Amino acid sequence: MNSHWNSYWNRALSRREMLQTSSLGFGSVALLSLLQEQEARADAAAHNPLSPRPPMFPARAKRVIFVFLHGGPSQVDTFDPKPLLTRDHGKPLPFEKPRIVSSPTGNLLKSPWEFKHYGKSGIEVSDLFPNLGGCVDDLCFINSMYGSNSRHGGALLELHTGSDTFVRPSMGSWITYGLGTENQNLPGFITVCPTLTHGGVNNWSSAFLPAAFQGTPIGNASISADQAKLPFIQNSETPREVQRKELDLINAMNREKLAQTGPDQGIQGRIDAFELAFRMQMAAPELQEITGESPETLKLYGMEDPKTRNFGRQCLMARRFSERGVRFVQITHSYKWDQHSDLKRDHTSNAAEVDRPIAGLLKDLKARGLLKDTLVVISGEFGRTPCAQGTDGRDHNPQGFTTVLAGGGVKPGFRYGATDDYGYYAVKDKVHIHDLHATMLHLLGIDHLKLTYKYAGRDFRLTDVHGEVVKGIIA
Repeated sequence: MNSHWNSYWNRALSRREMLQTSSLGFGSVALLSLLQEQEARADAAAHNPLSPRPPMFPARAKRVIFVFLHGGPSQVDTFDPKPLLTRDHGKPLPFEKPRIVSSPTGNLLKSPWEFKHYGKSGIEVSDLFPNLGGCVDDLCFINSMYGSNSRHGGALLELHTGSDTFVRPSMGSWITYGLGTENQNLPGFITVCPTLTHGGVNNWSSAFLPAAFQGTPIGNASISADQAKLPFIQNSETPREVQRKELDLINAMNREKLAQTGPDQGIQGRIDAFELAFRMQMAAPELQEITGESPETLKLYGMEDPKTRNFGRQCLMARRFSERGVRFVQITHSYKWDQHSDLKRDHTSNAAEVDRPIAGLLKDLKARGLLKDTLVVISGEFGRTPCAQGTDGRDHNPQGFTTVLAGGGVKPGFRYGATDDYGYYAVKDKVHIHDLHATMLHLLGIDHLKLTYKYAGRDFRLTDVHGEVVKGIIA
């Protein structure tokens, strides 16, 4: 018997025989790799929930900057030109409107702005955004976005968390849960001047994920960006070594309580928060000061102009946080884009506040070599109708709108998908918000189907039971 097997293994095996005899070994190797990956993630999370963790596969992006334009910018007035809308101005929409709308609308309303071709790609951008137009060859326009909710509250929750009806972890929380963060002296998820309305804290909360993954707010929408700073970050009265001893005592008492009660996210969250706050004293004070930025950089963001200074500072802080290793940074232009009337006046004012700063952010990231692995997402919660409200307004429209991406592995100078001839419905290569989330995770090296968390008896994920990666926008 032994001589039979010796002669069998000593002779050359055919390809078919090799695959037959080693197939179970391939499965074992795959299983071992999967178990090692899970064990590595578990060990890292147990040591420090925000410690950096490897992606599931090679990533195109390392970090995200989310530029949120709260209120719903009009796609047909910004990045989705519609010649037929101009031609048929004042006429009825030639097809059915959605069954569920925010409020009644009338006939078609042409855009008050002209569109121009920019860059080598020749993509059209309206006169509202001349500076972003100059960046068009670095931008990826998804003109076929759509969502499920026509109300601000539900639409904000859907964009930020993937659910328009339930409290779920935000996308920033899911991303830091999956990848941790690169700078252990700063939070993994920061939101600058976040909105206080339409879901408020639920838009950047960790919900049932551990508290360490919740967004850290810096200021809020009711204050100016130059006042938005982390409070109580310096303690001039208590030496650092004394603080360390005090913190060790508090942690010891908290861990003793944990030993009595068993796992408790509230207590563990406080332990993690105390430790992070202690470490932040070393990094945050310098990071919040922009006096070291060159005059050229400050001018790039529009810091010398009262019109652009406020949002320019937010964009500059987004670059500074991202450059220091924060995984997910959100900045918010809130709450200004909801033009049910006075469309021309208010969209003009809003765009003047954000156009130059956003373009400055993109140029600055590119000059510093950061754009290639930073995914920049620019979006409102929905778009607006091509039909008029009154004589100079547009209603909410989740049926079709535009989201702009840059960097992080997306195709530059590219338009994907389309709305109908009047800009009402997404009709070609439709991209739901779930698909956007799946694609963001994919670019970060995460399989959205595998990034799960067990809660209340079942596994949850950012895309829940939905979502397809939009491969057509990946470079």
